[in-house]
Amino acid sequence: MADRDIDAVGLLCPLPVLKARKALLEMPVGAVLRLVASDPAAVIDVPHFCAEAGHEFMSLDDTGDVQTYLIKRG
Repeated sequence: MADRDIDAVGLLCPLPVLKARKALLEMPVGAVLRLVASDPAAVIDVPHFCAEAGHEFMSLDDTGDVQTYLIKRG
């Protein structure tokens, strides 16, 4: 389902969002990024980043210590 994957496990704020931003800038509009992160702040930061940058926050799968986000480039 994702066009690109970013592993940000072990990275703390703001690095997961910065990695997502960089990856999305390199992707075509409509492409989907899968971001895997373990930073508890990412649950707030990633949706906020999407809203501010015009990307679609598609989903969050929280499986304990790791969260998986799907973001569609806007």
